Amino acid sequence: MDETVDPNLNKKARFTHLDDFKWQEVRRQQHGDRTASVREKWMEFSDKYLSLYAEWDAGMVVRPHGHNSNHVVFVLDGDMMCGDIHCPAGTHIALDKGDTFGPFIAGPDGVKLFEVMMGDPRSFPANREDYEKLLADKGIVPLPNPPIDMPTWLKDTRNN
Repeated sequence: MDETVDPNLNKKARFTHLDDFKWQEVRRQQHGDRTASVREKWMEFSDKYLSLYAEWDAGMVVRPHGHNSNHVVFVLDGDMMCGDIHCPAGTHIALDKGDTFGPFIAGPDGVKLFEVMMGDPRSFPANREDYEKLLADKGIVPLPNPPIDMPTWLKDTRNN
């Protein structure tokens, strides 16, 4: 084994901590007398990838959708449903660019996720009519998307 330390080792690695990043509320809904939302901390955001930590409030419903990039989701804590598939802590979901999944429903204690999107992270809707019916059946009212701090080189397309 070579005991020589490479002086360039770790020079290009970027080390950060979750506390270094601000919360961005990216989705919001009215659930009876309370508001539910999805909040994210974007730890790396470039044209190569987005890595983020997310917290969803209990019962938060996220539309069926796809992404313009490959996408990985890892459930850290809590649980959620993806369609009819239960996703407890420890679940890994991989979705290829252009494919779709969902709807997602956060469990009774919410859910915490780590996600990575390799390329353009923006999403596109799928099964919009079924999603709107699901919200109506649950008495959930979608609220306007909160403002977010997108990189200047990427247009916010959440209202599509």
